[in-house]
Amino acid sequence: MSTSSPEAVKKLLDNMQTDLRSLSMECKKKFPPVKEAAESGIVKIKTIAARNTDILAVLKENSSEVVQPFLMGCGTKEPKITQLCLAAIQRLMTHEVVSEGAAGNIINMLWQLMENGLEELKLLQTVLVLLTTNTVVHDEILSKAIVLCFRLHFTKDTITNNTAAATVRQVVTVVFERMVAEDERFKGILEQPPPVQGNTNRRSVSTLRPSAKDAYMLFQDLCQLVNADAPYWLVGMTEMTRTFGLELLESVLNDFPGVFLQHQEFSFLLKERVCPLVIKLFSPNIKFRQGSSSGGGGGSSASPAPVEKPYFPICMRLLRVVSVLIKHFYSLLVTECEIFLSLLVKFLDGEKPQWLRAVAVESVHRLCVQPHLLRSFCQSYDMKPHSTKVFRDIVNALGSFIQSLFITPNAGNPAATNTPAGTAGTGAQGAAQGAPGSGVAGSGVPTQAAFEYRGTWIPLMTVSVQGSAKATYLEMLDKVEPPSIPEGYAMSVAFSALLDLVRGITTMIERELAREEEEASQHREVHPDKQWKPQPGSQEVREEMVSACWCGLLAALSLLLDASTDETATENILKAELTMASLCGRLGLVTPRDAFITAICKASLPPHYALTLLSSNASSLYSKAYSIQGQSVQIISPSSESHQQVVAVGQPLTAQPQGTVVLTAKNIQCMRTLLNLAHCHGAVLGTSWQLVLATLQHLVWILGLKPGLGGALKPGRAVEGPSTVLTTAVMTDLPIISNVLSRLFESSQYLDDVSLHHLINALCSLSTEAMELAYGNNKEPSLFAVAKLLETGLVNMDRIEILWRPLTGHLLEVCQHPNSRMREWGAEALTALIKAGLAYKHDPPLTHNLRVQLLLLSPLKELSNVLHADIRQKQLESVLQILQSHGDGLGPGWPLVLGVIGAIRNDQGESLIRTAFQCLQLVVTDFLPTMPCACLQIVVDVAGSFGLQNQELNISLTSIGLLWNISDYFFQRGETITQDLGREEAAVQKQARERGETLHRPFHPAPPFDCLWLCLYAKLGELCVDLRPAVRKSAGQTLFSTVAAHGTLLQQATWHVVVWKVLFHLLDCVRRSSTTADKEKIESGGGNILIHHSRDTAEKQWAETWVLTLAGVARIFNTRRYLLQQLGDFFKAWEVLLDHIQSAALSKNNEVSLAALKSFQEILQIVTPARDSDRPGDALASLGVPPVLIDPLTALGPGRPLVRSDSLVERLTRYNGAELQVPPPGEESALEDAALWWSAWNTWFRTGTDSTRPPPAAAASEKHSFVPSQPFLTALIQIFPALYQHIKAGFSMDDLRKLGVILHGAVSVPISSDASPFILPSYTEAVLTGLQDAVLTALDVLQKAICVGPENLQVMYPAIFQQLLLFVEFSCKPPQYGKMETKHVANAKYNQIQLFAPAEWVALNYVPFAERSLEVVVDLYQKTACHKAVINEKVLQNIVKTLRIPLGLKYACPSESTWKLAVSSLLKVLSIGLPVARQHSPSGKFDTMWPELAHAFEDFLFTKSTPPDNLSIQEFQKNEAIDVEVVQLISTEVLPFANFIPKDFVGQIMTMLNKGSIHSQSSSFTEAEIDVRMREEFSKVCFETLLQFSFSNKVSTPQEGYISRMALSVLLKRSQDVLHRYVEDERLSGRCPLPRQQVTEIIFVLKAISTLMDSLKKTQPENVDGGMWAQVIALYPTLVECIPCSSSEVGLALKEALGPFKDFMNPPVSRIHNGES
Repeated sequence: MSTSSPEAVKKLLDNMQTDLRSLSMECKKKFPPVKEAAESGIVKIKTIAARNTDILAVLKENSSEVVQPFLMGCGTKEPKITQLCLAAIQRLMTHEVVSEGAAGNIINMLWQLMENGLEELKLLQTVLVLLTTNTVVHDEILSKAIVLCFRLHFTKDTITNNTAAATVRQVVTVVFERMVAEDERFKGILEQPPPVQGNTNRRSVSTLRPSAKDAYMLFQDLCQLVNADAPYWLVGMTEMTRTFGLELLESVLNDFPGVFLQHQEFSFLLKERVCPLVIKLFSPNIKFRQGSSSGGGGGSSASPAPVEKPYFPICMRLLRVVSVLIKHFYSLLVTECEIFLSLLVKFLDGEKPQWLRAVAVESVHRLCVQPHLLRSFCQSYDMKPHSTKVFRDIVNALGSFIQSLFITPNAGNPAATNTPAGTAGTGAQGAAQGAPGSGVAGSGVPTQAAFEYRGTWIPLMTVSVQGSAKATYLEMLDKVEPPSIPEGYAMSVAFSALLDLVRGITTMIERELAREEEEASQHREVHPDKQWKPQPGSQEVREEMVSACWCGLLAALSLLLDASTDETATENILKAELTMASLCGRLGLVTPRDAFITAICKASLPPHYALTLLSSNASSLYSKAYSIQGQSVQIISPSSESHQQVVAVGQPLTAQPQGTVVLTAKNIQCMRTLLNLAHCHGAVLGTSWQLVLATLQHLVWILGLKPGLGGALKPGRAVEGPSTVLTTAVMTDLPIISNVLSRLFESSQYLDDVSLHHLINALCSLSTEAMELAYGNNKEPSLFAVAKLLETGLVNMDRIEILWRPLTGHLLEVCQHPNSRMREWGAEALTALIKAGLAYKHDPPLTHNLRVQLLLLSPLKELSNVLHADIRQKQLESVLQILQSHGDGLGPGWPLVLGVIGAIRNDQGESLIRTAFQCLQLVVTDFLPTMPCACLQIVVDVAGSFGLQNQELNISLTSIGLLWNISDYFFQRGETITQDLGREEAAVQKQARERGETLHRPFHPAPPFDCLWLCLYAKLGELCVDLRPAVRKSAGQTLFSTVAAHGTLLQQATWHVVVWKVLFHLLDCVRRSSTTADKEKIESGGGNILIHHSRDTAEKQWAETWVLTLAGVARIFNTRRYLLQQLGDFFKAWEVLLDHIQSAALSKNNEVSLAALKSFQEILQIVTPARDSDRPGDALASLGVPPVLIDPLTALGPGRPLVRSDSLVERLTRYNGAELQVPPPGEESALEDAALWWSAWNTWFRTGTDSTRPPPAAAASEKHSFVPSQPFLTALIQIFPALYQHIKAGFSMDDLRKLGVILHGAVSVPISSDASPFILPSYTEAVLTGLQDAVLTALDVLQKAICVGPENLQVMYPAIFQQLLLFVEFSCKPPQYGKMETKHVANAKYNQIQLFAPAEWVALNYVPFAERSLEVVVDLYQKTACHKAVINEKVLQNIVKTLRIPLGLKYACPSESTWKLAVSSLLKVLSIGLPVARQHSPSGKFDTMWPELAHAFEDFLFTKSTPPDNLSIQEFQKNEAIDVEVVQLISTEVLPFANFIPKDFVGQIMTMLNKGSIHSQSSSFTEAEIDVRMREEFSKVCFETLLQFSFSNKVSTPQEGYISRMALSVLLKRSQDVLHRYVEDERLSGRCPLPRQQVTEIIFVLKAISTLMDSLKKTQPENVDGGMWAQVIALYPTLVECIPCSSSEVGLALKEALGPFKDFMNPPVSRIHNGES
């Protein structure tokens, strides 16, 4: 709330009335006048309040009266009243209602109180309120008020004294503030003050305004008082101290500099009064020397105050005044300041007392934080001729001061006496501390920052914030005695002063430079044509400042740097050196720049490190530096013992191995500074790059940093033993250092071209030195320069052209260096640069900037000339990366790149070739479309050369795969390539014509695109006859696949070249190599690869190649038949191919021969060529021979079941379906070209004949005679059906005979016992081999063809039967193969353990084959029985004749199934053939057949072989049932038609039946015959048949009847005998049972009797002879005799036999009559 608001006024009136009332109350008794005054005052106030609106103004007018009661109250000197009155007066003052008169009264009253010593504090308060609230007090009143305060300052009471002092200070300030305010009010009014007279004693100055006058008077009197003279204005002063006076002077000067600068009167006071005063007061200090006086002396004599040893207080205050004078009034007091500054410098002298030096150094510090002031010194003194070099002196003095602290014994404490915990002392302690781990950090005591030098230890304190000079001793205004200065204080201040000096100067100059640059750029924008000129003299000042101070600074900073034990201090020192170096660089002052840089470099390296560059540089610098002026700047060499924590131990980088060197934390810190310098100020380094980089190189080396990716240095492995020891402290720093190192070179992109060249030259020369060091020893080289060249190159890609040649030129030299690490890095750098160059987005882009692209790639090409493999490896790896990243944009660079990839030699080692090959792979997979077509041939050549190299087999194989990919690419891009090549060809031809040259190129005049193909084929052809089998195989497959897949693109003429020059040429080479190949066994395939026994000789390996090649050519002939047929000489080519097939088929190698047949099959188009094989592992399958046809071959692995492949016929029907190529219309005739097929038939016949012909007898006995394999023969026979399809029109009987010979020969061929387990089933399984199946199929095809063919073909049937029946005989008589001994399959040894034992030959199990042939015969006969040729050629007779063999052998057959099948077949054949035979009996064509048949029956039914012992009853009964079937056939098919059949035959049959019916009673039983089972059923059937036909009415001839009668009587006679014998034996044996066979016999006889009775009953009575009846009836008694027999079985049979006799009980009627008669 303001003092003038209505509320405040009201409150004021109320308060005043209250105060007056209180006063009146207090004074009622003792002081009635005061009471009356108070009461009248109340009235007065009420009146004013009632009558006026502006109450405050009226109060002020009447203030004297209003105040009066209170003044009177004060006069009472009663404390309570006085306090009340003073409070009331203060309240009035605060409301500014006190007039000048009233103020005077108040002050007088206060003076009285003061003199009486009453309420002193309240007095001071009142004075202060009076002077601060308004400006009514002036002149004498004011001076009286001030004196009053001064008087109170010197009372006995300290509180009063201090309060008064403060009040005085405030009052003085108020006086000057009034003046400033007054000046402000009159600012607009210009008035010329008259010149000031030099009169020092005048009391007032008429020209000054009131407030100014007060101020002037006050200041003048203060000077008087300090000088111990009487004051002019401050009347009534009784005492004064000089110290207080100086403080007041200082505060005025400091707070109101404007007053002195604007008013000449005041400036005059400064010059005339203050400066002389200061100089006068200083004199005792100047004269003083340490020890000459105790510190009482000189300055106190003039003082009127009591002697208080004013020495320190005055001196310190004087210095403060001086600081203010210099700071604010330097421009007024140039000369005086020179004196002051010289004094200051003197005070720093070592002979002065400690405290004096301390305050002096604080004062110097105050100057150092004012760079503009320092600059003025420099301009005013140093740059003037014959003037003191003040600025330089100050700096040098600081330097000397610092040095003196280290040298003077009492300056610091010797370290030995006062070593703080944790810091090492001198000597032994220091040395011990050098070892890692004993460092300061480990001691656990927080260390104090300090400087330590040659045993002197000076602690470092924090004295002020940087940039501000906060003094300690200059502020000790209350101290009278000189304080004791703590150790290290002066040093700390001097140190801060130095740092602030550097910081100030550099910041100031840099700002100016920046401003000038800005002005220059603005000027250029406005006036582009005019040159901008800086202000004259500005540059000179800067240079002078730096020149003046750098020596002193460098000396001091180097010393401090050496002595510093604190990281922060070190950091500050380094920063100072760094900023100075940079500043010198910017100002172009080379010597100081290099001096500072050298200092940092030296500090980075271990002490006494032998780096010649630095030492030579330094010595010259120091000699220059200190000849400048006679200031006591001593050069102190770095101290040797380091009191630093050791953080790293490493090896020095020198040619001769030396011991280790240690790096301390400080070294690392310096190194970081150095990095910082280079990073931020690289542009100003110029030639000092050499210094900086050399140092960094050594440091990096000692730290063991090794270059990594992109040239960045990473902590490497410890090289050469454990010499590099790094503490964890430095380990964490290393990545940072490494990072900064990299950034340092990254920042080179901001350098201008000249600076960049400086940098690169420095690096190159460093690198050259490193190379020289690395010659002739295997020490790890320093790779710093190389790595950094790389980094520099990488960041300056935008201007790569200006530095490419020097950069790459140098790196290529490095690549040739004998030291492997060195050259490895050279290559790393070079390749990285090339890659980066290609990756960089140049403007214009590389694709349009051919020159730059070739410039970038040429060093890569030049690397091919380096002989070191590691360099080539690097080169190729980078090619790989270039391809991966920039392959698309190489364009014209392709020949260069391909040249690099293709520059491989066999002596180069695998890894190089492998890398080069990776590049090629990448080119082929990704970049064929982007390269010029002219380069495609280079790619083919390069790929070929990789195929032919012999270092790495896998690469050869893969390169063949690449050739396939390339061909695929040609195929897909055919059109575009053709066009491009056409254009290029035209251009080349044109050029050649212009120059008049002839072009010599292979494969011309074929079109360019075809030449490309031929070039590819030629390369593959070379690879097909490589010495390595795997390469041959792969190349062959690729060549044929390529021709097959892409041949359609070629011109017809080109095909001619392909067939004769490529394919047949290849076949010839392969055949030649195969036939001459070595048969020696190859032990292993190199290393520990085992070779399969099928590939363990060169011959076998070549065989595989032959197989592939032949198959490939055949496939091409098959797939490209229509294209080739148009070439004109196709028949000739066909013959050549067949010749190759035949020679291969007849080769003594099973694999080749079999494959030849597959190829044969293929060209006959039995199969369609398959593109991809289902079984890549199988050579044949991979060539497209369909799996079906390979079944016999591939399914034979051990343990695989032999699956019966479907018959070839079905297969043919399948192949003849849609899969075959459909010829173009109108060319069927060409396809069916008979000559081709007959040529093929002849080849087949020759091959078949030669291969199935048994070896001559002489050879047969030898172990190793060649026998064709089963798969081969199978394949051979399988060819026939297909071939037959094409030649059936002309196929004659003669051809059929030829075929028969081959078929028979093929089936007869045995197999070796080691193959038999795979080809043969186990003996018990009845399965056909593939070969047998094929033979039957061939015959099947023939007979089917005859069946549907014309009539004249049917004459071939008998021949087919003959062939088949020949095969049927194999079941009992296996065929012989020449004179070869063969074993039956069952007893061949399976020598599987001894795999390579000499093979035995095993005859096949022909039973299944013979049986299958028999089935075919039966089928065929069923179809063809009535054919004329079949009847005429006596086929039936032959069949019966053939079957007679197994039938006769019966149980003696090799296989039981044979005779059973023979029987069933005979029955089937007869069921068809007998009717035919009966029909043709008149013609006599079958006459010879009947006896054959009779013999067959006879041999079978009464076989000479005995059944096997293990035959079960069931089996026996089954076999008996078969015999019964035969008899039944006779009874149904033969006997009923006896009149159509020759009589002899019928007779033979009857005899047989008779023999059968009595067969079981042939002789008496002996023990030997116990096991012969009786064929009861058979006998019964024979008997029945015999009876049936014996008693038939149809008997035409008497002899037949006789046969049957005779047979019956014999039968009955035997029955009688048996029965008699049985009855007799039974009786004799008693209780013993008879032998089993006897019982069986009797049972059989009884059954025969019952059968006979049945038959007789069924027969017509007239057909039975009378004698027969008599014989039958005669049996009856014998039967009756048998009744008592013990055997139940016999009893049953007897019962059945006796049963029929009931019919004889009533004889026929005719007989009775006869009897009677």
